[in-house]
Parts: sequence; C-alpha cells; structure tokens
Amino acid sequence: MPTFAFHTYGCQMNVRESEAAARALLDAGHTEAADEASADIVIVNTCSVRGKAEDKAIGKLGLLCASKRERPARIIGLMGCMAQRMGKDIFKKLPLLDFSIGTRCADSVAPAVEAALQGRTTLAMKPLDAQPDAPSGHVCNGNFAAFVTILLGCNRRCTYCIVPDVRGDEWSRPAREILKEVRQLAENGIKEVTLLGQSIMNYGLRTQAFDELDPPSPGGYTLPFPRLLEAVAAIDGIERIRFTSGHPSGVTEELIRLYREEPKLCHHLHLPVQSGSTEVLSRMRRGYTRERYLEAVRKLRQAVPDIAITTDVIVGFPGETEADFEATRSLMAEASFDNAFIFKYSPRPGTVSATWEDDICDAEKARRNQLLLSDQDIRGAQLNQRLIGTTVEVLAEGPSLRNKANWSGRTSSNKIVIFSPPKALQPGERIQLTITKAAPQTLYAE
Repeated sequence: MPTFAFHTYGCQMNVRESEAAARALLDAGHTEAADEASADIVIVNTCSVRGKAEDKAIGKLGLLCASKRERPARIIGLMGCMAQRMGKDIFKKLPLLDFSIGTRCADSVAPAVEAALQGRTTLAMKPLDAQPDAPSGHVCNGNFAAFVTILLGCNRRCTYCIVPDVRGDEWSRPAREILKEVRQLAENGIKEVTLLGQSIMNYGLRTQAFDELDPPSPGGYTLPFPRLLEAVAAIDGIERIRFTSGHPSGVTEELIRLYREEPKLCHHLHLPVQSGSTEVLSRMRRGYTRERYLEAVRKLRQAVPDIAITTDVIVGFPGETEADFEATRSLMAEASFDNAFIFKYSPRPGTVSATWEDDICDAEKARRNQLLLSDQDIRGAQLNQRLIGTTVEVLAEGPSLRNKANWSGRTSSNKIVIFSPPKALQPGERIQLTITKAAPQTLYAE
C-alpha cells in the first residue's frame, strides 16, 4: 500500500485533525512514510487565520504538485481551513491537486485518497450549518500526551477573524463521547490531555452536551465547561489536563475554584487579549474592555499565584493609533504575561475589517511588533529568573531538539525545561528538578 505523510500548518486543532486523518489511513492499510520526501501521498493541512499562512501553504502545495512531473503516481491532497475558504477555486490555482477536503468533513480524507488511487479528483465540502465531523481516532505509538477536540466552530464573529467563515458556528461534542475518548487514551498510556476548541470556555452553553443520564457534579459545578474538566480529572491514568484557548468571559468563579482545587488542572491559561486599547477592542468586537480583561487576570493570579498566563496580540489593526499601541504595551506590562504571540495585522477576505482601510504601513507594523517582542523577552527573562533555585515538577518529553544528550519537559505552567536525564527516565514520567539557569522562554535544571 502507498505510504503517506502530513504537512500541517496552524493551530493545535489542525494537528489533531491531521492525526485523526492519519489514523483513518492506517486503518485503511496505508503506512506512514519515513519522511515527506519518500511519501507516495502527501496531505497539506492548512490555516487561513493570516494571509502569510495561506501563502506558505500555496507555495508548499505548488512544489509538491511540481514533484508529480518526476513521480506522476504521487498523490497530493489538501485539507482544512484554506480548502474550506477557497472551495473549487483551489483547483484553478493548483490543477494537479488530487483532492481538497473542507473543515466539516475530516472523515472524507481516506475515501478521497482511495478515489485518487483510482484516478478520480475529489472536492469534499459540507455546509457550515451542518453538524461537523468530530476528529476520531488517535495515533498513540507510545506517546504520553494527546489532543482532544471538545468544541468546533466559533460564534464570536470578531471583525478580523475568518474562523467562523471556515469552521462554522459553535458545536459542542456530547460529554459522554469526550469522556469515552479520554478513557481510551488513558488505557493506551496517555497521561496528559489538552482539550481543544476555538472558543473553548463556551463548551456546552449552546447545546445540551450534558444530558439527564450524566451524574451531577460532585464538586457542585453547574457550568458545562468546569463540569467537563472535573469529569476528565476523575479518569484514572490522566495526570495532567490543559485546554486552549480562553476568553475573559469564561473566567468564572467556578473555573477559578477548579484551578485552585483540582491538582490535575495545569496552572497555565492561554488568554488572548489582541489589544490593550478598549477602543480597538470594541472595533475588533472582542466582547470585553481593557479593564474587564485585567480583572480576569487579577482574579486568576489572586486565586492561583503561580499560574502562567500567555496571550495573543495583533499590532497594526486598522485605526490603531500610537496611543492605542502604547495602551497595549502597558496592559502587557500590567498583566505580566509569561509569553506572548504577537502578529502583524493582515486583512482576511470576507471579514468586516477587510472592508476598512489597512492604514498602518508595513514598516510601522514591524516596528510595533518588534517593540512588543523586545518587551516580552525582558519580561519573560525577569519572570523566569525568579524561578532559579526553586524545585519544579516536570513531565519528561524526551531528547531535546537541539542537543540529544539533554532532555526537555514541561512544568504544570507550560514552561519548557532542559535537563540532563537520569539513565532510567522514560518519556511521560514526572521528575523533580531544581532550576539553575533561566532564559526568556526556557528554563535549565538539574
């Protein structure tokens, strides 16, 4: 049977969907290639959040399609957000493409590969108001961590964001289906799960994800998302729980109490802010003010002093003044983020903000981007310096990418730690380490 490889761009949900598609191909009798260059089938999973991500995917697909001149039997496929956004137009750009699979029909990948082997081209798209295919199937292979999708789509309609247009409205998976998946993962040796959703704290608010057959919450939680976290934590074998991404509206008293009381819930929250200016936040349609965001951060830090908070920021949004930008700088300092992912604004076709003038020049976007990156490096170094001499628990991941003699792992607060491993250590084991050195994004320990 032909061998396959995936090339994945974008978010953790894309990683999860590539894994589910890989599981389907394995079940169909295919084998995973040793590397992309040798693969008979290459599938590119794409992202549409930024124009640069689409440009990279188009360039990659163009090179892969060109490789069919020397290997005419090679199959090149596309899946994900860009496939959904472009529809049949993708074949005008890439006529040698064998198939294109949209976001709500991930289970179509294996049938599309089979059709391509028989010389047929496939375009698989579902209406965005149709119930999506939840990713199914994992490739554990000795792994100790796994992603689990619990919510698909998004209802927020931020003015800059293409996600609702390519992934549709929110849909929460039934709790029993999720818990069954996590139990199976635990039985296969998975110790850490990361729950995924574009607007994950809205889990269960718009659908009856919990039904009358589910027992009441032992902890007295009434909101669907804290109840789900509590139920996942009760599964034997699961040692750590993470989730992404957050929103200030979801920082409820119940969630804060769960952070404080549930030892399996990791002390890390990714809480995108996008801007520190209430005026810009209003134009972005983010649904909170600067003050409301900082209040959520204050409550979290008050209840869980060691919690690490990370964020996303956009610079150069239409109409962002120098004062707006400085408001973002000051919010980042006040929130004291452990890490920040900073992006230069790019208009996405079909979004509200794409109809506005993109009035911040590229040079100014680059300047603002670099300033925030420099600020964050200083802040990250200062925060991490405070950890020198402390003892932390790390879940060992395996050899470091840069130096195979060392290993890397992560703390509960999602900080990367580099260390020299004991001989008997295995990936997925927890180990106590003393921090000896700190960099802005990395800790070193013994």
